[in-house]
Amino acid sequence: MAEGKELIELKFRIYDGTDIAHSTYASSMTVATLKQKIVAEWPQDKTVIPKSINDLKLIHAGRVLENNKSLADSRITFGDLPVGVITMHVVVQPTTIAKNKTEKSKEDMQKPNSCRCVIL
Repeated sequence: MAEGKELIELKFRIYDGTDIAHSTYASSMTVATLKQKIVAEWPQDKTVIPKSINDLKLIHAGRVLENNKSLADSRITFGDLPVGVITMHVVVQPTTIAKNKTEKSKEDMQKPNSCRCVIL
């Protein structure tokens, strides 16, 4: 096959152990494109549903994959494996939750020090 046209068989495991979007993908496909496919195929009966690709994190071999990189750039290990499927984990982190955590931590940082020390 031509360079960049190598195919990788992937499936994506979500928080409850369900596998989705099991298919063969080109190694030149970007992580952002994969996330779009996952959002489109997300089961609607789940309690947590991503609204955009920014709500998802893809994890492979303990690393969070970057949206702007291709599968080949992300060093997805496809050459060393015998015929098989690579499972990636999908973490859903809605942006509203992340914003609330950030706002709370800023408030905590602005709290005055309550220590009342007397220096003699």
